[in-house]
Amino acid sequence: MSATVHPIGSARAPSLDPMIQLVAADLHHVNSVILDRMQSDVSLIPELAGHLIAGGGKRMRPMLTLACARLLDYGGARHHKLAAAVEFIHTATLLHDDVVDGSGLRRGRRTANIIWGNPASVLVGDFLFSRSFELMVEDGSLKVLRILSRASNVIAEGEVNQLTAQRRVETTEDHYLDIISAKTAALFAAACRIAAVVAERDDAVEQALDSYGRNLGIAFQLIDDAIDYVSDAETMGKGVGDDFRDGKVTLPVILAYARGDEAERLFWRQAMEGSRTSDEDLAEATSLLRRHRAIDDSIARARTYGQRAIDVLGPFPNGSAKAALVEAVEFAISRAY
Repeated sequence: MSATVHPIGSARAPSLDPMIQLVAADLHHVNSVILDRMQSDVSLIPELAGHLIAGGGKRMRPMLTLACARLLDYGGARHHKLAAAVEFIHTATLLHDDVVDGSGLRRGRRTANIIWGNPASVLVGDFLFSRSFELMVEDGSLKVLRILSRASNVIAEGEVNQLTAQRRVETTEDHYLDIISAKTAALFAAACRIAAVVAERDDAVEQALDSYGRNLGIAFQLIDDAIDYVSDAETMGKGVGDDFRDGKVTLPVILAYARGDEAERLFWRQAMEGSRTSDEDLAEATSLLRRHRAIDDSIARARTYGQRAIDVLGPFPNGSAKAALVEAVEFAISRAY
């Protein structure tokens, strides 16, 4: 095993294509499990679940499980069901999130809650959670069950923590990082870690893959929160400025608020409380974020976490799997540009 450090940066635009090509055969099996296990005699369940599952998602989390298994030269098939369980957990949280946020767009399409209503979205999300636990139990590993069930618990805690911080502009950077570490990074970490379990590797490998996924997840969310103000609906697949109008206090807002004068802080307090949410107010918010380099510095934080994720992979053997995992980090960061 050779220690190799890969700095972020590439002559071409990074993408998930190397990972998609790496795990294509395995992902076919995962998609078959997903299609099979989302079925129900209650026709609304596969109809609603299929709307989101087939809605153009990258399948990044289950692909991480598959790619990490390839990194460890795992030759079995246990990871197919477990990758499907990871995707079901993710999809369930998206259904619930859209209800909580009142979102109208997801991946450029109308959200399930807009089409079928909030009660149906919540209940089908519950169905998918239950399906994920069935798949975990079928695997038979208490360790896998512990990792994924713990991640599910942490995600829920993170979502509640975010709800309590909503519209509180005094939220600290540490509090924000706690939120995104739970609501986003926990599932990235678990998706990677379970590959080490099925490959029967030691705790050090488990911890390394957990760290890779966790740092990637934090970087991924930091970029999401930054581009909410500077991207477009087609690129993001959701409404521009949704976080601003929902009063979500993300890192760009935290930094701009801390660096602003009293008049600017008053603006942020009014905006996060919901009294200044027009298109003109969004433009003012974006101007303030740029003035105080809040977006640039949020992206810089993401690059720091992304580099940590890449550095963790240093001791693993070089090859297509490691290269794909490195490029997945670069892709997560590049969405800001």
